Amino acid sequence: MSTKIHACTDALGNAVRLLATEGQAGDCPQTLPLLNGLRPGKVLADTAYDSDENRAYCAEHGIEAVIPSHPGRVKPAEMDEEIYRDRNKIERFFGRLKQYRRLATRYEKTVVSFLAFWHVAAALDWLR
Repeated sequence: MSTKIHACTDALGNAVRLLATEGQAGDCPQTLPLLNGLRPGKVLADTAYDSDENRAYCAEHGIEAVIPSHPGRVKPAEMDEEIYRDRNKIERFFGRLKQYRRLATRYEKTVVSFLAFWHVAAALDWLR
């Protein structure tokens, strides 16, 4: 069984919310659970999170969606590429946490245990 970790970070690259799904699950449906209860000014996400539903949620809540359009989108949405460059902070967050061998190789047998170790590692990352 494979597992995919979805993360929401603040502007400094510190974890705010972590979710675990099955490895074959799509990224796009995880956007709303990640944002539920949060009120960010901007959402920076990769192409996998692009959908009309996610863009509508962001517009409805006054959040600027900085998400590149999916290649199959008929009418591509505009995006500020200068702001999108800050998305590297989430990639650096994952890079820092995958330094922990236990997370990179997934020793845990249950998803709950695996996600718990991600939370511990994220808390340690906050303390750096």
